[in-house]
Amino acid sequence: MNTKTSTRGRTFIGIVTSDKMSKTVTVEWNRRHYIPKYERYEKRRTKVKAHNPDDIDARTGDKVIIMETRPLSKTKRFTIIKKLGGEEAEEAPAAPKEAPKKEQSAKRAAKKKAAPKKTPKKKAAPKKKAEKSEQA
Repeated sequence: MNTKTSTRGRTFIGIVTSDKMSKTVTVEWNRRHYIPKYERYEKRRTKVKAHNPDDIDARTGDKVIIMETRPLSKTKRFTIIKKLGGEEAEEAPAAPKEAPKKEQSAKRAAKKKAAPKKTPKKKAAPKKKAEKSEQA
């Protein structure tokens, strides 16, 4: 933990998206926002600037823990307290979760093959109006 800056308040886990600034990084994380009207959630993301201490030196793609601190600049209100590793560490557990989806899609495909196919109905030719015979 960084001893130079006192930390207080909320703690977040995010991924560093930019490290082009001097001693500052941009950290981003996803969250779910509830919409009462539709009773559903939507995905939103939060991007904040955080102080990047020399002893931590986080780079783009690193997973970090940030904590709220006093205002360090116009936009900086967080500081990195710990580096958890690269982005590869986060995506590694996600691979096994995708495997069951493939099995489900295979089952769906089998059900579709087993279902009888419906033949399209042919449209009837338009009927010609009977010509009126001339009556004299």
